[in-house]
Amino acid sequence: MAQNGSGRKKRGKPNILITGTPGTGKTTTASALSESTQFRHINIGDLVKEKNLHDGWDDQFDCYLINEDLVCDELEDLMEEGGNIVDYHGGDFFPERWFDRVVVLQTENSVLYDRLTKRGYTGQKLTNNIECEIFQVLLEEAKESYPEEIVVAVRSNTIDDINRNVATLTDWVRSWSCLP
Repeated sequence: MAQNGSGRKKRGKPNILITGTPGTGKTTTASALSESTQFRHINIGDLVKEKNLHDGWDDQFDCYLINEDLVCDELEDLMEEGGNIVDYHGGDFFPERWFDRVVVLQTENSVLYDRLTKRGYTGQKLTNNIECEIFQVLLEEAKESYPEEIVVAVRSNTIDDINRNVATLTDWVRSWSCLP
């Protein structure tokens, strides 16, 4: 594998992490980008359920307690190949070397509130996710976990925003092999 100008190993195809608070459009964006680029879409929530990569159920937050080591072991070979779009609301446990672009989706609180309540989020789960977005927790996490030059924050309030994000990322993927 060649190294690019930043010293990062360069695969034939890049890997992209799409992250953000639940309800910001990660799966919608990742699915559309996968279709546009023919890259593999890996929804971590689905993978955890399908492959039993968790340590049980969290009743308080109504979700699986993912086993980060099992997830990373499961994905290692695929990530080395490149051509992956990983969709998850966090990202600080993935190896830094896996990703060439980290996209943090951001949504206005009123839009996010409506999306989450339509999903049935209530109480502490709803409050925690809205606060996570207000305080830009996932953007800060991404900036602390990955080189700042690969982290981009994008608005994800409307279908037009999502379509624009997918077009921009598709262009980036197409030009990636030409990047230094």
